[in-house]
Amino acid sequence: AESLDVPVIASLNGATAGGWTGIARSMESAGASAVELNVYAVPGRTSITGAEVEERHLDIVRDVVAAVSVPVAVKLSPFFSSTAAMARAIADEGAAGLVLFNRFVQPDVDVETLQVEPSPTLSTREESRLARTWIALLHKRLGSTSLAATTGVEDAGDVAAYLLAGADVVMTASALLRHGPGYAGELLAGLEAWMDRKGYSSLASVRGVLAVGSDDGDRVERAGYVAALTKARSVYGDLTASSR
Repeated sequence: AESLDVPVIASLNGATAGGWTGIARSMESAGASAVELNVYAVPGRTSITGAEVEERHLDIVRDVVAAVSVPVAVKLSPFFSSTAAMARAIADEGAAGLVLFNRFVQPDVDVETLQVEPSPTLSTREESRLARTWIALLHKRLGSTSLAATTGVEDAGDVAAYLLAGADVVMTASALLRHGPGYAGELLAGLEAWMDRKGYSSLASVRGVLAVGSDDGDRVERAGYVAALTKARSVYGDLTASSR
């Protein structure tokens, strides 16, 4: 970390309370500027309640925040019964940032070999809408807690869209795996060109331009639902009429 001119953020995944805190301390000692908690857990047992899943996440955050002095970010999944309430609870436990969203490995079935194929797939642009929606909803509701966007970044337009929604940070792995690490420079250059074209002088002037007001979430979501139905009708026609 000391040999680089940029901060190094250590992303870690643990299995036990001692594992989470021990690895986090090791990462801090190695020079990490911050720690990301990649809480990858798929609670498949029917005996585990939603409240227990949430409390497990909060316990991990609480323990790691107490164990290190560097900022702690938490990579969330979108599968909580109330994502906004969970985001607030994690922030209240001392997390400095949230990463939206964790993308779980989704194995597929090969119908010829009759085997489950666990091979990971790279994200696509279409997958970015969910994270962007939640970033826009949370941007003005979590105070100083930073929001990082991940999933579905393919070009500079995707970076700009996340920033407009309210992301403080935009992350990508799939684009770099597809195009190589040098593609990061192309994303930055493309973002600068877009900002010049749109008249934005700083990232601060871009962030949150299209974020939802702190008290407008339900109204905006309902309006968006109605607008989506109206647009679908204009594209596909009146499906109810054609089925008569």
